[in-house]
Amino acid sequence: MSSASILVDHACPLVGPRNRNDGCSSAIGGFVKLRALPLANRNLTGSRIKSAAGPAAAGIKIGSCFLGNDALDLPRHNSLILLFDQTRGRIGTIVEAGTLNAFRTAATDAVATDILARPEAEVLAIFGTGHQAEYEVAALSRIRRLRRVLVVGRAQSSSLAMVGHLNVAGIAAEMSEAEAACRCSDIIVTATGATAPLFRADWVRDGTHVSTMGSDAIGKQELPVPLLAAARLFCDLPTQSRAVGEFQHAPSDASLIAIGEVLRGTAPGRQSAEQIAVFDSSGLSLQDSYVALAVLGESDRQQEGGRPL
Repeated sequence: MSSASILVDHACPLVGPRNRNDGCSSAIGGFVKLRALPLANRNLTGSRIKSAAGPAAAGIKIGSCFLGNDALDLPRHNSLILLFDQTRGRIGTIVEAGTLNAFRTAATDAVATDILARPEAEVLAIFGTGHQAEYEVAALSRIRRLRRVLVVGRAQSSSLAMVGHLNVAGIAAEMSEAEAACRCSDIIVTATGATAPLFRADWVRDGTHVSTMGSDAIGKQELPVPLLAAARLFCDLPTQSRAVGEFQHAPSDASLIAIGEVLRGTAPGRQSAEQIAVFDSSGLSLQDSYVALAVLGESDRQQEGGRPL
């Protein structure tokens, strides 16, 4: 039996400033190729497993969270992507993808924001100061000219730290309270583990785009129900978003639009400048698979003779 190729997170050739746009193109590939896939999202000893198959890739993603990593100055979240050999059904490649997953998630949300936010949107409110939040701002700053970024966090220390990191990166960021941030923002991004709404619906201005990604299990919630009732709702996979994503809290008769349909031109996106658009990013294993394929391709190109790691 041939052995599987293994790529470790820090050695992934697409993890780095010069290659960050590749995450966007890989995310688009995952969206456009997506059709109706079965929901595969369950807890297993503290981890979360998702599976998917597409024309070019089939595999599973195992996401984990280790709270004790805080004491080690390591991220809590990590991911393993297992790709099947499409010709034999065996495991072909294993990719440790904690950092890669953060880039992929941010790229996914940037793709959705780029097609759903108003062209002139330039003020961003980011809720959350954890591992994912800075990746979100970095990705959005590459596809939109952000004039101002308002950081809303629970702890002043972490909010100040994030503001400092963004300022060093050349992004005009400042701390803000939730209401003030919502009332003056064109784009709102929520990246928290909240189980109750982070703000009120009447704080959100007409024409705002909202991206939410923290809800990935039953009971999690970041947005107020009245906002979901008033907005046009988009997501990566409607069945998953309704079951465990933010739209588990949406009205039962609400229409959920797959962002892949908008990218393919088979469903309209934003329909007016005054409309509020909400995108729920609950994450798709198919996206991870396509990003892993991109990493493998780049790895092969960087090695003499194209030999696998």
